[in-house]
Amino acid sequence: MKKFKTLAASVALATLSAASMASAAVNTPDTREGVFYDASIQHQPADGVIRLYGPGGPHSALIKVAQAYEKKTGQKVEVIFGPEKKWSRDAQAKADIIFGSSEQSITAYLENYHFISEKDVQPVYIRRAVIAVKKGNPKNIQGFNDLLKEGTKVVVTEGKGVYNTSGTGVWEDIAGREGSLEDIQKLRQNIVAFEKGSGAGFKSFNEKADAWITWIDWPMTNPAKADYVDLDKSRTIYRDMNIAVSPKADPATADFVKYLNSDEGEKLVATLGWTR
Repeated sequence: MKKFKTLAASVALATLSAASMASAAVNTPDTREGVFYDASIQHQPADGVIRLYGPGGPHSALIKVAQAYEKKTGQKVEVIFGPEKKWSRDAQAKADIIFGSSEQSITAYLENYHFISEKDVQPVYIRRAVIAVKKGNPKNIQGFNDLLKEGTKVVVTEGKGVYNTSGTGVWEDIAGREGSLEDIQKLRQNIVAFEKGSGAGFKSFNEKADAWITWIDWPMTNPAKADYVDLDKSRTIYRDMNIAVSPKADPATADFVKYLNSDEGEKLVATLGWTR
C-alpha cells in the first residue's frame, strides 16, 4: 500500500510538473522591445491583397517579381518600402510578409513585428557590395585603393545606432578585409557623409561625392545617375535579401513565395544584381 501511495504521488508530481512547464511555455512573455511596436494594433492581414513591407533596396527586385506574378495570376501584390517609421503601423496590421535587406536588418525588424520570429526568416537571394561612381566615372575610380587617394570624396551608409539599414558597417568590413588599420584610417579621412539609409546615401552621393560604397542593386536600379566599379574579390562582401511570412498571411502568399524562389523569379531579380 505504501509503495502504491508513493507511486501515485510520483505520477501526480510528474503530471503537475509537466502541466506547469506547458503553462510556462504558453505564458512566457514576449520580451522584444521594438520602438515602433504597438500592442494595441490587431494583426489581420488576410484581406485578399498580398502586402510586403521592408526597406529600400530589395524593393526594386520585389516589385519586379510582384508585377510579373500579378500579371500571371491576377493576384494583387503590393510592395511598401522606405524608412520603417513610415510603414510600421500599417505593417503591424496588414503585413503578409516582412522583408529585410540583410540578416542584421531582419533581426532588428523582429523586435517590432511580434507575429513573426527568427524561425520564420528565409534568406532568398544575395547581392554584392560595389563602389557606385558618377555616370561615366569622371574620377576614373578603378577599385578600393582609389578611394584612399587624397581628395576623393566618399559617402557611406550607417545606421548610427538608431536606423535599420543593411549598410551599417559595410565600409569598415571592406576596408578591414585585409587586416590593415591604415586602410580604415585612410578611407575614414575621405568619408564626407555617414548617411542613415541607402536612400539618403544615394542622395548625398549625387550631391557631394565621387563614390558611394553600396550594394549592386542601387546603381543597377538607377543607371541614368550612376555606374559602378566592382571591388577586388578579396574585399567583396555579400548580404542577403530575406523574407518572413506571417502565420496569418493571405493563403495566396505561399504561392507568391514559391514564385519568388522559382527559376522565373530568379531571372527577374538577377537583372538587378541579386544571385544565389
